[in-house]
Amino acid sequence: MNRGKVYLVGAGPGDPKLLTIRGLETIQEADCIVYDRLVSPRLLANARVDAEMIYCGKLPDRHTLTQEEINQVLVEKALDGKIVTRLKGGDPSIFGRVGEEAEELAKHDIPFEIVPGITSGIAAPAYAGIPVTHRDFNSSLAIVTGHERPDKTDSSINWEKLATAVGTIIFYMGVGNLPFIREQLIKYGRAPETPVALIRWGTTVEQQTVVGTLADIVEKREQAGLTNPAIIIVGEVVSLRDRLQWFEKKPLFGKRVLVTRARSQASELSEQIMELGGEAYEFPLIKMVPPKELERLDEALWKLDQFDWVIFTSVNGVNHFFKRLRELRIDIRTMTGRLAAVGPKTAEALEAKGLTVSVLPGEFRAEGLLERLKDELKPGQSVLLPRADVAREVLPKELRERGLNVTEADTYQTVIDAENSAETAALLKEKAIHIVTFTSSSTVKNFVQALEGYDLQELLAGVQVACIGPITAQTARDLGLPVHIVATDSHIQGLVDAIIQSQGREKQDAAV
Repeated sequence: MNRGKVYLVGAGPGDPKLLTIRGLETIQEADCIVYDRLVSPRLLANARVDAEMIYCGKLPDRHTLTQEEINQVLVEKALDGKIVTRLKGGDPSIFGRVGEEAEELAKHDIPFEIVPGITSGIAAPAYAGIPVTHRDFNSSLAIVTGHERPDKTDSSINWEKLATAVGTIIFYMGVGNLPFIREQLIKYGRAPETPVALIRWGTTVEQQTVVGTLADIVEKREQAGLTNPAIIIVGEVVSLRDRLQWFEKKPLFGKRVLVTRARSQASELSEQIMELGGEAYEFPLIKMVPPKELERLDEALWKLDQFDWVIFTSVNGVNHFFKRLRELRIDIRTMTGRLAAVGPKTAEALEAKGLTVSVLPGEFRAEGLLERLKDELKPGQSVLLPRADVAREVLPKELRERGLNVTEADTYQTVIDAENSAETAALLKEKAIHIVTFTSSSTVKNFVQALEGYDLQELLAGVQVACIGPITAQTARDLGLPVHIVATDSHIQGLVDAIIQSQGREKQDAAV
């Protein structure tokens, strides 16, 4: 029988970037992924498109699959010859029941590998500004299960020794038993004034931290309404939080931002959002595909040497232009005319190919380029405009009015990509999305089309809408969407800067 293999993998504490390199490799390799509820959805995006996904998430009071059923799934899939990746939140060896799963696999002679992960008991305090050890406060650490039943007659926790044996105690999933934990620690000698921190959804955009002492932490938890998943940190190191907290100070902390760019372009904006403490949820609404008709573009490419100017208006236009040039095996050296670009990113894309951009406008749209070119263009010159099928007509119209011979050639067309519409609508309805970004008029139009049938006013109530520039903002308003943030500079960095400024004002208003 052809046996597969099972990877028992720690997915980390929540922040998808805290996954190990080995963990990422096992996700990419897997035929089947069996995952818990604490696993970031962004990690699953690294799986093969044909990988089977099996959710086995567990809550303290109910299970989608029992542990025995999970064991059976792992065995059955491996015996079918599949590579199985079992993704567990945090580290699989710390209250992850990896031993039970590994024993079951060993019993059936199924090869397996345990891939450690960053455990939440270390990571969540670090993200809250609490190092779990510090030479001025403690030299020992204990990790303890927090959901052992208080009514157990034979407890596996020796509270009398635990209470004072170590400097820092970390309880996993113990919020529900917090009154009992407090009672036992104080009963067996821990001082009531000992600092305590509760951290919910540590390392994620939902991270919530409540700090108190053993004497008052139960009441503070109730006031904050904090529930699992959370960890409890007991010890003097908690007092360092006032000076060392960093994650919650990031400008976009607590914000989940909807990114509507094409899948191939989303990473730049998503990376900046995450670097600033937010979480990017990608809802790609545009796919770039070759134009329906290539005849006009091909004809222009074969006579590149006849154009005095080639004007590019987007990075996509550059990429698809040169892709077609390679497909036709046309020498790039036949492009002897001067080059102009709208926006620094477009210019960078051209310069990356070893080309020199003659003109770059100060304003990142067609109007700015026209102003910059007014003394450069001469009547009778030939201009090639390689661009999208839905590009604005401002540039070619003005160029013709100035007496230039303009050839427009579609290098790509944009089509709607609304694969995640239902999931996105659900997140908006739950108010789990705080900011929606639009990077072009096409993304606005496709957003409205993708969510047709939903009440957009209801979905966007309380949600900020951020647009990359005035043209995109006007499209949004024309389609009935509210607009709260408009970038002054119409590029990704400008959009990010505008969002940061808006959040700064929001925090100032809240503090007043």
